[in-house]
Amino acid sequence: MIWLGQLVSTMGSYMTEFALTLWAWELTGQATPLALVGFSAQLPKLVVNLFAGIIVDRLNRKFLMILGDTVAALATGAIAFLFLTHHLQLWHLYVTSAVTGSFAQIQQLAYSTSISLIVPEQHYTRANSMGSMVHYGSAIAAPALAGILYPTIGLLGLLLIDGVTFAVAIATLLSIQIPRIQNNNSNQPPASIKQQLGLGFHVIWSNPGLRALLVTTALFWFAHDLGGAVYDPMILARTNGNATILGGTASAAGIGGVVGALIISTWGGPKRHTHGMLLGFIGAGVSKTVFGLGRSPQVWLPAQFCSSLNFPLLGSSETAIWMTNVPPALQGRVFAANALVIQGVSAIALLIAGPLSDRIFEPALQQYGSLIPLLSFITGTGAGAGTALLYIMTSIALILVGLGGLLLAPMQQLWSQR
Repeated sequence: MIWLGQLVSTMGSYMTEFALTLWAWELTGQATPLALVGFSAQLPKLVVNLFAGIIVDRLNRKFLMILGDTVAALATGAIAFLFLTHHLQLWHLYVTSAVTGSFAQIQQLAYSTSISLIVPEQHYTRANSMGSMVHYGSAIAAPALAGILYPTIGLLGLLLIDGVTFAVAIATLLSIQIPRIQNNNSNQPPASIKQQLGLGFHVIWSNPGLRALLVTTALFWFAHDLGGAVYDPMILARTNGNATILGGTASAAGIGGVVGALIISTWGGPKRHTHGMLLGFIGAGVSKTVFGLGRSPQVWLPAQFCSSLNFPLLGSSETAIWMTNVPPALQGRVFAANALVIQGVSAIALLIAGPLSDRIFEPALQQYGSLIPLLSFITGTGAGAGTALLYIMTSIALILVGLGGLLLAPMQQLWSQR
């Protein structure tokens, strides 16, 4: 029931996100404003995550998930009102992204820590791969539906649909029960706020395997999000703003992700979760490198399919490692500490991606650019070529992170624990 409600809600949100991306690109024609929307959503999560773990471990997780959907619905309503009154501006998207991102972080943490309370350990990977299906299933349908409906009902109509999907998500959450956490330390004196804030980091840093896991995944997501921030601008620049091609690549990603999630849900994933995660890193990096080298949908669509095929494997394997090695009563704070680091590096990536693309890489491969003699045979020249070079570099970094992780001795501890 939770999965179904979140699938409907996410599809509505992705339709709105697709329409707002086109709106912002038509308004500016630059990568920086689009990247700043993502940065605005990430930055407040760094502050929220300091307390999110304590909140999730103490409060009703079902209530927290409902709260996240409610705040997102109100933010969507605010954007619709501003658009209807002809006052919508870019900075409004930054503000609403910051608000919804803050509550979405708590909601996601509540959802991920609830899985171990309602799913047996041997099915962690399967359950987490179904979570991947929410993202990728929406990525298939949302761009196509938004592309069909946008000319007819416009941005306002899509925002209204988004509001209805939030109502569906809330209704499904109201219909289910999530078990309460059993606290085995009720006779011990309560820890101070300072101690609770640092508990998640202490648990991770005192375990060499979890410490290696955190560092490896942080490097992966930094490179991934740096490339992901320039993904839309790269395609739009190379296709003269063609929304159909952008939607097609998003749908190809969705199909690949759903196929990958179905495979993992049926198979259950590899016995060694760390193998699954690191091989997924490498597979995603290879596919994204091919994508960056491509200059047409004939290359982009299959490369994007293959890239997304790896993410249910790497994502569900990583989450299963954390669930297997951290008790449910501590998962809120440990998962929050992990998320704080990942979102910190992601925020940095999103902040620097736009300026790197617009001010350094793009000019270097325009007419008379400094990198034309060296690299133009790889990326070509003109609009989008420099951004493609940046994307290729981040993709190669994903491969290197995966290979490096296979050589890390502390990872062996996580394999043996499994």
